[in-house]
Amino acid sequence: MDKEEIVRLLQARGKEQETLFEKARALRHQYFGNKAIVRGVIEITDACRMNCEYCPMRRDNKGKRYVMSPEQIIDAAKAIRDYGIKAVFLQGGETPITTKTVGEAIPRIRDLFDNDVEVLLCLGDKSREEYEFLKKQGADNYILKHETSGPELHFRMRHVALDSRLRCLRDLLDLGYRVGIGTIIGLPGQTIESIAKDILLPKELGTHMTSASPLIPAPDSPLANYAAGDVGTTLNTIALMRIVNPGLLIPSVSALEKLQKDGQVRGLNAGANVITVNFTPDRERNAYRIYGKERYVVKHDYAVKTLERAGLG
Repeated sequence: MDKEEIVRLLQARGKEQETLFEKARALRHQYFGNKAIVRGVIEITDACRMNCEYCPMRRDNKGKRYVMSPEQIIDAAKAIRDYGIKAVFLQGGETPITTKTVGEAIPRIRDLFDNDVEVLLCLGDKSREEYEFLKKQGADNYILKHETSGPELHFRMRHVALDSRLRCLRDLLDLGYRVGIGTIIGLPGQTIESIAKDILLPKELGTHMTSASPLIPAPDSPLANYAAGDVGTTLNTIALMRIVNPGLLIPSVSALEKLQKDGQVRGLNAGANVITVNFTPDRERNAYRIYGKERYVVKHDYAVKTLERAGLG
């Protein structure tokens, strides 16, 4: 599928969109059967040195920030284990301290699961040496969303060159991580052609996971008064990601549910095959305002029912 065809299908609606989703589901079944991946996420810190336009955790938003200790992380990981989930996802703002705290926690998490666990990290840009250290400690996967593959838009949104993030992605791949990227749909100034490039990027880089999330105009961010990302375009992006890269893990994100009832079911029906359950302790979860205070929090029972409604185990 070339870029021109992707651009056309990103705009599909009605019967053509349903046909697109059917093709994506068929490819998912071919590669993964009727099973989906369930992850347990722990949001370990809201501290961040970046100043991204779309994020209320941005550096310029002053106030007290939290950083979970290794002991707190282990306590939360016990709940993930007790639910039978074998993928622990440690996510947080970009700050140097997480190299130490997470590096200390990872071997203890592996011991907690008798080494029968995948450890995923989403902690932003770090040096190659830091990534190598975390890999030696036992991390398997690293998610580093590129947000947009348009260099000018990327710089306007993140105030850092796209090449910086691409360097990190190449370091992670070279070190043997399974790597995920992801795009935001609906950024001001984003074009449909730019989204098409996002869909093609995993094949270009050789990543193992990809994602699409609609923009949530978060309070206390410069994009607070902008329109939300279009759910239909996000679903089409998920479907085309599956068709172009059929063997990748692709989540149905909570932002879909935030914008539209049954949004995560629709994401799964568009070809996604991952859902993430939130295990962040209440106090820290209330402080982790990545979409603002009223974000949608995915709990275990909801995730199971959502998978069942999509015909997945």
